[in-house]
Amino acid sequence: MLQNQNTLNPNKWIDEYADYLFNYAVVRVNNSDLAKDLVQDTFFAGLKSAKNFQGKASERTWLVSILKRKVIDHYRKINSKKGQAEVRMNFYNDGENEGNWLEERVPQDWNNASEKAIENEELKSQIDVCIDNLPEKYAMVFRMKTIQEFETEEICKELEITASNLWVIIHRARTQLRKCMEDNWFNN
Repeated sequence: MLQNQNTLNPNKWIDEYADYLFNYAVVRVNNSDLAKDLVQDTFFAGLKSAKNFQGKASERTWLVSILKRKVIDHYRKINSKKGQAEVRMNFYNDGENEGNWLEERVPQDWNNASEKAIENEELKSQIDVCIDNLPEKYAMVFRMKTIQEFETEEICKELEITASNLWVIIHRARTQLRKCMEDNWFNN
């Protein structure tokens, strides 16, 4: 029977992971106070669900996966009607109209959202086609690093490649993807 190599040590989370998690969050939400709150929520959620930790991933990877869900939940909330009702936006900075509006009441853009949705779906489909046309190893490494956001060390260990080899593969995959998109999307 295999024993789990990874264990949790919540007493060391702040010292070992707070900076990494904060940097991860602030890049995704572009707000340092919100990033701090999300990291704190991540630690609380980690403590509450520690009994579910199976040790299949490292402690940091597990905490990052919790943080990813917290970031997604944040964006879901602010994009929901209830969340928009809680978010105030500055509309004017000075003058007699100074103040802010609830986000849900801000005048909406009159552009055609359905056209954008269709175009985004078509773009996603073309990207998927281009990724599928990459050599198998390039596609696998690209997806793991760029889409699934695996750590470099994890990818290297799993695929038994060096970090420099990984970055060469990523560079070549991006170059081929750019060419594919230029030929099939941007020139249409």
